[in-house]
Amino acid sequence: MAQSTEAFWVIAPGRGEIRREALRDAGPGEVLVRTLYTAISRGTESLVMRGEVPASEFQRMRAPFQEGEFPFPVKYGYASVGVVESGDAELLGRRVFCLYPHQSRYVVAAGAVTPIPEALPPARAVLAANMETALNAIWDAAPGPGDRITVIGAGVIGALVAWLCARLPGTDVELLDIDPARSALAGILGCRFRLPEQASGERDLVIHASGHPVGLRTALRLAGEEATVLELSWYGTREVELPLGGAFHAKRLSLRSSQVGRLPPARVPRWSTRRRLESALALLQDARLDALVNEESAFHQLPASLHRLATDASGVLCHRVRYEEA
Repeated sequence: MAQSTEAFWVIAPGRGEIRREALRDAGPGEVLVRTLYTAISRGTESLVMRGEVPASEFQRMRAPFQEGEFPFPVKYGYASVGVVESGDAELLGRRVFCLYPHQSRYVVAAGAVTPIPEALPPARAVLAANMETALNAIWDAAPGPGDRITVIGAGVIGALVAWLCARLPGTDVELLDIDPARSALAGILGCRFRLPEQASGERDLVIHASGHPVGLRTALRLAGEEATVLELSWYGTREVELPLGGAFHAKRLSLRSSQVGRLPPARVPRWSTRRRLESALALLQDARLDALVNEESAFHQLPASLHRLATDASGVLCHRVRYEEA
């Protein structure tokens, strides 16, 4: 009897469904993975769920194992943790991470999965793609010891960036958010929490990850002379207005973007995306990062869960999806 699997598809604005699909056996050089957990990339997947991916970005926005075409229907996602059930003998029984959409079982090339360190719980390993993004942002931002750094937006990406910055010797790291409840998270991650109106100015580096234009305007206001403002938010079809007629020119500020789809040029000679992912998984071995996963649901609830997150994600950091056999 042919094998089957279940996969989540976004089929219309605000609507998703779980479809049963045929599943082939793993061939030479391939593995069959049984999914334990996936994570919802709250910002990007909410844009996909709402149909807000710009037509100009249809190709650049494709996930590695995406099926379908934007805007709909599309199978989208890139944070899957599972166990290898068959295929490549060296990986058999290993827990692995893969940039695969929400699906109960799948077959991919053996080189597409990355083994998870033994000390890393698979439930936390779903943060690997987020940690990759944060690591890439740190490379782009180039913070140094003793720097005064502000990170705006205490979501998963912002929190991971702040945590990495706080590990540098002598740094003064403030994590800004409009939700005072994120204060406890900042404490766990080793940095100070500030509401926007409490934030310190004249910062050496400001990293924006709130996803809201007002946060980027705050970033420009807090940056010191000759400082860099790094933009991590992606706005989809929304346009952003910025006050570039104020002190932006007088302070000679630098505003630049960071995107995990490419390695920074200076890293390319020595780094690959696989090495970056392996480093991200190694960094996740700190148990304090469990605080970033504050919501979980079963796979069969995913259509309702993602619909809710796409309309109102108040209080949610990382939403983890649990599969029945996890």
